[in-house]
Amino acid sequence: MLAYIIRRLLTMIPTLVAISIISFIIIQLPPGDFLTTYVAQLSVSGEAVDQAELDALRDRFGLDQPMYKQYLLWAWNFIHGDFGHSFEWNKPVSALVGERIPLTILISTCTLIFTWVVSIPIGIYSAVRQYSWVDYLLTFVGFIGLATPNFLFALVLLWFSYSYLGMSIGGLFSPQFAEAPWSLAKFLDLLQHLWIPVLIVGTGHTAKFIRIIRGNLLDELKKPYVTAARAKGLSEIRLILKYPVRVAINPLVSTIGWTLPELISGIAITAVVLNLPTSGPLLLSALMSQDMQLAGSFIMILSFLTVVGTLLSDILLAWVDPRIRFGAREGV
Repeated sequence: MLAYIIRRLLTMIPTLVAISIISFIIIQLPPGDFLTTYVAQLSVSGEAVDQAELDALRDRFGLDQPMYKQYLLWAWNFIHGDFGHSFEWNKPVSALVGERIPLTILISTCTLIFTWVVSIPIGIYSAVRQYSWVDYLLTFVGFIGLATPNFLFALVLLWFSYSYLGMSIGGLFSPQFAEAPWSLAKFLDLLQHLWIPVLIVGTGHTAKFIRIIRGNLLDELKKPYVTAARAKGLSEIRLILKYPVRVAINPLVSTIGWTLPELISGIAITAVVLNLPTSGPLLLSALMSQDMQLAGSFIMILSFLTVVGTLLSDILLAWVDPRIRFGAREGV
């Protein structure tokens, strides 16, 4: 196992280098750059374009250099912790990322915990009580959850709360705490608003995981080892939790590889609808305005989370499922 982890850590380096090159090229593919977008915005608003200022900005950020030099400069600075300067926000990228990432991770972590806590027991119960009225009800609710986009669910809740309750559920803070410095009162206010995005974002994942656990557990319950364990007098609860469930939750563990980056960027549209100060809307804005420094930094962070998440998935799978052992039969 240790040798496997070391090999995977070493392969992360060329993988991230390749991802950085591809990401840089894709971001540079659209014609023009941020200054082109900036000039277009000034022209639409009727403001004059100062050519000297544009030339100074182009020289400052190396936009007049060949693409490979721009990439090498960006990659070198990124390795040394300098994520660059956001053209659109006129702020250091590290400051922008530092403002958004903590809140995004908090929402995402709470959503992941909510998803697992709700989906695993319901999936187990639905499989054990197959074709009961509760199973049919949970299946119906699950299909509704799968078919309803998160942003549409958010819009419905916003409309309902404003029309019938006379309140807005958007944002993560009350107006008096939105720009206030962090304090215990602001943190408690955050917790009061946190459950809304967690519920909205977690609905789709919960419905999907319920179906996965139910299907896998139904397959495991029909296998001979379950029948043999039941014949030996093992209690039903212990039998189900000790053997079949450990195999049935493998897909949940294996999804950590794509869950980590998705938790950071996958709720962009929902975050825009709910006016959440998370990283998704910031990444979307950076891609639309071709803010290379900001968009490239976010893509590299998401890529790193994907690689690390995949490694964690493999390690957890080996721990959850005793049949999986890395390095035990390398010659086969």
